Amino acid sequence: MGQKLKIAGWIGLGVMAGALTTVSLQTVARNTLAPLPLEELQQLAAVFGMVKSDYVEPVDEKKLITEAISGMVSSLDPHSQYFDKKSFKEFKEGTSGKFVGVGIEITQEDGLVKVVSPIEGSPAFRAGLKPNDLITRIDEAAVKGLTLNEAVKRMRGEPNTKVVLTIYRKDENRTFPVTIIREEIKQQSVRGKVIEPGYAWIRVSQFQERTVDDFAHKIEEMYKQDPNIKGLVLDLRNDPGGLLNAAVAVSATFLPDNVTVVSTNGQTPESKQVLKATMRDYLGRDGSDPLKKLPVALKKIPLVVLVNEGSASASEIVAGALQDHKRATIMGSQTFGKGSVQTFRPLGPDTGLKITTSRYYTPSGKSIQAKGIVPDVMVDDTEEGSPYAALRMREADLGKHLGSGQGEEVKDATREKARDEALKRLEEESRKPVSERRPPEFGSEKDFQLAQAINQLKGKPVLVSKTLVERKEEPKDN
Repeated sequence: MGQKLKIAGWIGLGVMAGALTTVSLQTVARNTLAPLPLEELQQLAAVFGMVKSDYVEPVDEKKLITEAISGMVSSLDPHSQYFDKKSFKEFKEGTSGKFVGVGIEITQEDGLVKVVSPIEGSPAFRAGLKPNDLITRIDEAAVKGLTLNEAVKRMRGEPNTKVVLTIYRKDENRTFPVTIIREEIKQQSVRGKVIEPGYAWIRVSQFQERTVDDFAHKIEEMYKQDPNIKGLVLDLRNDPGGLLNAAVAVSATFLPDNVTVVSTNGQTPESKQVLKATMRDYLGRDGSDPLKKLPVALKKIPLVVLVNEGSASASEIVAGALQDHKRATIMGSQTFGKGSVQTFRPLGPDTGLKITTSRYYTPSGKSIQAKGIVPDVMVDDTEEGSPYAALRMREADLGKHLGSGQGEEVKDATREKARDEALKRLEEESRKPVSERRPPEFGSEKDFQLAQAINQLKGKPVLVSKTLVERKEEPKDN
């Protein structure tokens, strides 16, 4: 990876679903500029002058320019972003994976803040916030009209201070306040256990700075408990991504040395990379390799990888690498499709630009962008099926999303019908007691997909989905 440090795009509260990114941090901006379109720049200057002189009240010149830059960048795709002084400071603070806030992964929907997922163990998790909850007010401020960054700023604060969030829960059709005490969020990204003699489960919920060390430690711990593990489930469901080097390391745990894990390609020379299952590519520095002390059996042990629509970016890289090298059976549902790389370029000491610079490709050359990883075995969420799968957002559903470069996704007319049916089921479900509506926890005895993964490892019959299908793409135009 050379001098490039791979970092996750944490902004204050958690990873935003609209910005699930692995970012390449570069300390020097590129100096090469394309010829400027003078006529259009003259129009821009003219508009700036008219707004400044003719608007009903005086305007802040710097704010106008900042908003113009921000609008230009945000029009590119959902993941490119301009950082002003305040948001740049928060970006730098957030890259460590530690932050003071309430602990939710968020996106924006209809001008409101939508909860993608509360971070396990966070104040928001303990307060009972759920995926798809809509935040309508932050303290006394209405969220409608705020940018996502402005909403994030209001929810951040000093440790042990309180913030009151007003929540609208669609499936219960009610609005209610939740008081949350802010604290430093330290997400534990790796969990695991021996399910039964010979079979183990390890879950990566986010690729962070400590993920590789924690991953290696958890595997060692499980092997001490059961030295005769003969099948392993790697759970990447709802893993939004994170650090690229951590994804390469997790892949390298199970792959032969020096095989390709992922490649990237874009316009610039530095955007063209091939990352392999070597210490150089996942550590990027000299030092002890936490993977070296792991059992050699991990290179051969039967492996199942669980994924779903919430598996994005770095988790898709792992699934794609293990699938292409025929090292694992991928099970679950088609992944999110976040296959683009964002590079951070400083514009000064306290401003910068996060811009999409390349696409990810699996070892066989398939683009992940707006496609995702299609499981080898489609498995429903529950034994009854996946009634709400049609409601789940993927990269291809985001406005202004970057295409795969290998053909665009087909617009499926039946999908809207499936969404209507899912909404009706959701309405019916909302009438049940809350205790009956809580989905089984990943890794629990009631985890249907995990049970099917164990069956796969044992060579037993698997209850394959009768409803989930791949979201196809049109052939590339000649």
